[in-house]
Amino acid sequence: MAEPQNPPRKTVERSFHRYSTSFPGGLQRPIDHVELGPDLPTNLDRRLLGDLSGKRVLELGAGMAHGSVAMAKQGAKVIAVDPDIGQLDHARELCDAEEVVVELKHSDLADLAFLRENSFDAVVSVFAMAAAPDLDRVFRQVHRILRPEGPFVFSLPHPAATLVDALAENPNEIVQSYFDTEPLGSGPTLTYPHPITDVFTGLIRANFRVDTLLEPTPSTDGVNVPQTLVVRGKKVGS
Repeated sequence: MAEPQNPPRKTVERSFHRYSTSFPGGLQRPIDHVELGPDLPTNLDRRLLGDLSGKRVLELGAGMAHGSVAMAKQGAKVIAVDPDIGQLDHARELCDAEEVVVELKHSDLADLAFLRENSFDAVVSVFAMAAAPDLDRVFRQVHRILRPEGPFVFSLPHPAATLVDALAENPNEIVQSYFDTEPLGSGPTLTYPHPITDVFTGLIRANFRVDTLLEPTPSTDGVNVPQTLVVRGKKVGS
């Protein structure tokens, strides 16, 4: 007997965008706090990261470095990494305008060999890891450079948000399979769908203890799926 065949997936033309800290979409991001995603409480970064005064902090995928500037203003010693040299030029302009010191590094998010192990008190990433096809590689690198019990705070597009087209007439209509891992968008909107199971499992395998998982309710009327996934993991071991 022939094996039953799965029905072909429906291909839907769609627009796609996501929160980005990159130029030009990131021009209006705040610099008095680290905005971990759209419509989130302004004190969420401090609740998850604690007092950053005198701490050594890495921002992965800094874009225009609004988050890095905010942490530097809180007294942190910040290194900002981004794979796009053009974004780092914009970051340098912002740092100069705000008169803060942020060390800017051009690198892929999963290639942090130039940073010493156990040398950071915290690592932050805002939506940038959405462009990483292999989160496990990033998680292993972050674990290596963090000090024991150091927090790794990051946000990603919520996997539910990748199933719908937020710019469509009906922003809650499912237009993509949850199991479709093909990337969406391009440039600063490039997004690999990362199911929560993959994120959680990858962190555990990299030896993080996950103590915070947030799915904030969107404030936009008519949107019934969460837009942002916020995670805090703490390094276990040495």
